[in-house]
Amino acid sequence: MDPSLQSTDGFLSLEECGVFQGDIKKQMQPSAENDPKLQELKKFLIEWINVQLKKEHIVVKSLEEDMFDGLVIHHLLQAIGGIKLDVEEMAMSAANQKRKLGVIMEAISQNLKLEDSEKRWDVNTIYNKDLLATLHLLVALARHFQPELALPPNVSVEVILLEPTRTGIKTEKSIEFITGEAVISSKQDAFDQLFELNPDKVEVVKQAIINFVNKHLANLNLTVTDLDTQFADGVILLLLIGQLEGYFINLSSFFLTPGSHENKIHNVSLALDLLMDGETLQYPINSEDIVNRDLKSTLRVLYSLFLKHKQS
Repeated sequence: MDPSLQSTDGFLSLEECGVFQGDIKKQMQPSAENDPKLQELKKFLIEWINVQLKKEHIVVKSLEEDMFDGLVIHHLLQAIGGIKLDVEEMAMSAANQKRKLGVIMEAISQNLKLEDSEKRWDVNTIYNKDLLATLHLLVALARHFQPELALPPNVSVEVILLEPTRTGIKTEKSIEFITGEAVISSKQDAFDQLFELNPDKVEVVKQAIINFVNKHLANLNLTVTDLDTQFADGVILLLLIGQLEGYFINLSSFFLTPGSHENKIHNVSLALDLLMDGETLQYPINSEDIVNRDLKSTLRVLYSLFLKHKQS
């Protein structure tokens, strides 16, 4: 018995746990939400959703608070799967929200070809803002419709199974995986494969990209010699994008001499937004990774520019 779930007589009442005779309820350990891997997954999914729904002017800040009524999930289905359902845009009452959510959940089950036994969410858990169920749902959507996404791997949480007995609630702990091992895809994770299987070729790829970059920065009298560091503040990246895309980025919109971590994040985030808007990048990249000099992330960004402009 988990001490955090005990009441004065040793068991929680059925009413306190919200379960009834014959039900088994599952919930995350409260401490699990502080796990860095879980936080990383939540941040990744929020950024992914916001990129997909940017044209809709929808901004998600909390998976628990912004997903429960079905509005965001419906728009996300349209964006990533082209699925438009005959449901009202804004459902105001609880009954209408759950009815709308039920239609959406049924469409997801049909498109993902899931049996009831395979689903780790339902209308009630999503509507009740169950974070674990919401994460399982979003991960399933991402894997099905955009399998190239590099979801944070090996994310698991400790859960508690609550089973009603004649005297109260019996509890049992277990570990539940939300994402498994990283899967190498030809679209995004080619660089993972390069670093893991052909590390001797990394320098060759770096030099090819440096040659490409310097060719297009020559008009600005700029030279790149070190990919690991020179793109970390976003300045050269923004100037390169301007050269390749043929437009001028107003100097007042970014920090030409960034003096803080926040300034660098601003610059890199602006660059990544421009690349997403221009459909040069097909998946979100964390600006923190670029600023922190993660070579694979930097190579992914520059390679996307190389693929688009290698003939120019």
